[in-house]
Amino acid sequence: MAGDHTRGILGQARAVCPVCPHQCSLAEGQYWRCRARVNRGGKIVCANYGKLTALALDPIEKKPLRRFFPGNRILSVGSFGCNLSCPFCQNHEIAMGEQGQVPYGERSPEELASLACRCRAYGNLGVAYTYNEPLVGYEYVRDTARLVHGYGMKNVLVTNGFANLSILEELLPVIDAMNIDLKGFTDAYYLTLGAELETVKQFIQRAALDCHVELTTLIVPGENDTEEEMEREAQWIASISPRIPLHVTRFFPRYCMREKNATNIEVIKRLSKAASRYLAHVYTGNC
Repeated sequence: MAGDHTRGILGQARAVCPVCPHQCSLAEGQYWRCRARVNRGGKIVCANYGKLTALALDPIEKKPLRRFFPGNRILSVGSFGCNLSCPFCQNHEIAMGEQGQVPYGERSPEELASLACRCRAYGNLGVAYTYNEPLVGYEYVRDTARLVHGYGMKNVLVTNGFANLSILEELLPVIDAMNIDLKGFTDAYYLTLGAELETVKQFIQRAALDCHVELTTLIVPGENDTEEEMEREAQWIASISPRIPLHVTRFFPRYCMREKNATNIEVIKRLSKAASRYLAHVYTGNC
């Protein structure tokens, strides 16, 4: 899929990436914000296609998904690149990495789908696209997910939800469940991460119409940890459906926030209790 084309000051053809609202305008051979998409021949393509930096057979609860085939395992795969700039990123080595900076192995969609099928013997129910932001390489997700469905298996997307709805519409027919990060519930906080709250809200609303959705909010001390904000968030989620599960998760020092303290467990409990006034399924994470 190619974006719109413009001309640079030297007349060089540029292409606009269609994946997210950043709308990166790239010259030939140029990578931009997510480090995983590039202009090749006037077309924006997925530079991390089939390049896997992580591969593991995980419990489904680790995604986290608590109400989607609990007790099963899922083959979890990641590549490199992300379109956000979260200073607390848990997988920053690959999410903030780019080709040549992080080791990877290559697997075609056919190879990955076949591996997932062979892992059925170990309790595997399908493939989870996770670890980095999978939507910056959505073409590989789409192509693999179609094959996984062909084997009668499930596809799970773990995403920040900061993507254009056209990308979501292309993937929804082959995605069975999502865990979407709802990183906070203020515009100001999302701006510090390089994203927009409204885009993520629209993504969640659309996804919840057609597949199983669970949400995760990482509680970072001093950033998104007030009861008032959590109540607003939970009320909004309940307006879509009070049965959407919410994972209220404890922060630990990571990446550019190594000097910050871990979230107090009592704060997690208090915010979970506040969310439970509006939602039927609230879980605590990392506690």
